[in-house]
Amino acid sequence: MTADTAWHKSACILCENNCGIQIQTDGRRFTKIRGDKEHVATAGYTCNKALRLDHYQNGGTRLTTPLRREADGTFTPIDWDTAIREIATRLKTVRDTHGGESIFFYGGGGQGNHLGGAYSGALLRALGARYRSNPLAQEKTGEGFVDAHLTGGHTTGDFQNAEVSLFLGKNPWQSHGVPRARTVLKDIAKDPTRTMIVIDPVRTETADLADIHLQVRPGTDAWCLAGLLGILAQEDLLDHAFLTTRTTGADTVIKQLKEVDVARCAQTCGVDEDLLRQTARRIGTASSVATYEDLGVQQGPNSTLVSYLNKLTWLLTGNFAKPGAMQPHSWIAPLARYNTSPRRTPVTGARMPGGLVPCNVIAEEILTDHPDRFRAIIIESSNPAHSLADSAAFAQALAALDLVVVIDIALTETGRQADYVLPAASQFEKWEATFFTFEFPHNTFHLRAPVLDPLPATLPEPEIYARLIRELNAVPGGRLTALRTAAHLGRTAYKVAFAALAAIDKSTFAMAPYLLYETLGPTLPAGARSAAVLWALAQRIAKEYPAAMRRAGHQNADTLFDAMLDGRSGITFTEDEYDDAWNYVPHPGHRIPLPIPELLGLLADLDTTPAVHTTEDFPIVLVAGQRRAFTANTIFRDNTWRKRDQQGTLRVSSHDAEQLGLSDRALARITTNRGTAQAVVEIDDRLQPGHAALPNGFGLDLPTEEGDTERTGVALNTLTDLTWRDPIAGTPWHKHVPARIEPSPPDEHTASHGGGTPSTMQGERP
Repeated sequence: MTADTAWHKSACILCENNCGIQIQTDGRRFTKIRGDKEHVATAGYTCNKALRLDHYQNGGTRLTTPLRREADGTFTPIDWDTAIREIATRLKTVRDTHGGESIFFYGGGGQGNHLGGAYSGALLRALGARYRSNPLAQEKTGEGFVDAHLTGGHTTGDFQNAEVSLFLGKNPWQSHGVPRARTVLKDIAKDPTRTMIVIDPVRTETADLADIHLQVRPGTDAWCLAGLLGILAQEDLLDHAFLTTRTTGADTVIKQLKEVDVARCAQTCGVDEDLLRQTARRIGTASSVATYEDLGVQQGPNSTLVSYLNKLTWLLTGNFAKPGAMQPHSWIAPLARYNTSPRRTPVTGARMPGGLVPCNVIAEEILTDHPDRFRAIIIESSNPAHSLADSAAFAQALAALDLVVVIDIALTETGRQADYVLPAASQFEKWEATFFTFEFPHNTFHLRAPVLDPLPATLPEPEIYARLIRELNAVPGGRLTALRTAAHLGRTAYKVAFAALAAIDKSTFAMAPYLLYETLGPTLPAGARSAAVLWALAQRIAKEYPAAMRRAGHQNADTLFDAMLDGRSGITFTEDEYDDAWNYVPHPGHRIPLPIPELLGLLADLDTTPAVHTTEDFPIVLVAGQRRAFTANTIFRDNTWRKRDQQGTLRVSSHDAEQLGLSDRALARITTNRGTAQAVVEIDDRLQPGHAALPNGFGLDLPTEEGDTERTGVALNTLTDLTWRDPIAGTPWHKHVPARIEPSPPDEHTASHGGGTPSTMQGERP
């Protein structure tokens, strides 16, 4: 077969930045990958991980047929018609017996395939389902809760222009998040007029570049930030003009901050008070400040409080809606609902920030005799049996459900516990996009064309959802006929017909993704049927951001939609001016209300809040999921892509190694209150005594030639506890797991891959 010398434009799917790439192929292999210099957001930048994406496309064992679990636990291949018919029948049975709200949905995306997930809502509405979740609910919902109260939506930092950049529990050298992260970090580090501040218990690669590293004790970030804010208030390093004209309730917040015992905060977090004061003064006197908080604090103690305190550092100093500061932004489609009074879950009554069920309560919402418990689950493009806290509890919950349906490209740890597994096309075999549109003033979007044809017998998610909706007879055929006729007459006629149908039947909006897919979709060029939902999103953008859309070069919704379809290197869809930022603040007078009474109460309680959660039995704080050069999210179902750290080492300080009797490259046993695992030791003095780390991305049960599975590295959530979670958002403490570490006994040394015991392909579900 002759190699294809053409370069196919696409994007990386391993983190939220989705850097533009170009790919050369040979058959179905990716032979060369490079950055796309024409990409509207990343201009040719990539990290090393993007260059290994052939290991996603071709490294794992793909599903090539729907599977049905039989009574003995084995899977039987079935055809698509049978799978769709049986699943639809069983979903209707659950709905008719227990109500549609008993059907739960998890996933709908990942780091690159949001377009498919956009169609899931129509299926859920056809079933009457009301509850859903995804990985954001174990990461970002505490921050979202705070954002809802303050600016009313997500904010992003302008690190390219910030005089002071603060990274909180964030190592963008490895985890990115900042567009062109390593280039931006180097630029900051080289500029003597700019300052980089890192708050992290680990001396990360980003901390190496920082001017100030506040190396806090693990889990004490709230005290560190409280101390910084106390200094800002007590030394009057505040922007009073900004507070007077742009905020409300500032006096309430400042009064409480003036009472903060800075010396005690410094002592608790383990940072020298003079360094804390130096840091606060640098923040308070800078012309611009941008901050980035991430999983290092969002998956640890006091996480929602930490988000609040972080945002107060830049709000009290007036760092909003100006160059180099924090900005709101437009959306292609909002990823969450920013509501100050979140809904509650039906059984436990847990808050649902962003409209998402907290991941840590999902098992509790199932493992009960409560009449409103979840009875069925649809899981798309996610692997919660591996990624959610306390894998054993989640497996038990899956086994208790009447129906489990998984849509994915491979037989994952979750799929092995499902009743039906449906094979999806990969992210490079279909039209795809991400709704991670976080930039200001120029916000960008990238619709990606397929690089390869779908693997035979796989389907893109929109088609899977459409087939289920057809089988449910959820939409009268006459409506589809009318819209199909209008679509062939042109988009003007289609818009009129769609509006008329919506005026007659309000459910038109609820079922819009499906209606668009079935009627407008077939008229789109190059088989871009799945992009039909973007037509509706273009209408929304034209309505909500008309001036910004026109500044970006799009005269109306139709020209924007055409640009989306044609822009192989992405497009700028809105271009804001800095004064426009205040239009994104939804509160009266576009003022930011600073007090959040519940969180101010938690701040007041810090004097009596435990800062240490380890015990005599579990004396070490374990980071369950450290980002490293050769770790990525688990869509890499292949261990061969890693050039280093192939077993996923347990990193410990030399002090702890000596105290615990551990040797470099020897095996250690890690025990928590939920489980035990073993890993190879790596002595690393970037960690403090009492702090250890295991990497993310390991512990997958991958098929062997013998038909079993083999695990390399630790499946982290065999060690985590779902009850260790934030009291407001329910986010887990993955980065703060009390553990015991000791040398592995000699009889355990045969487990050379550092993981658990092999399991069969039949899975664990009874």
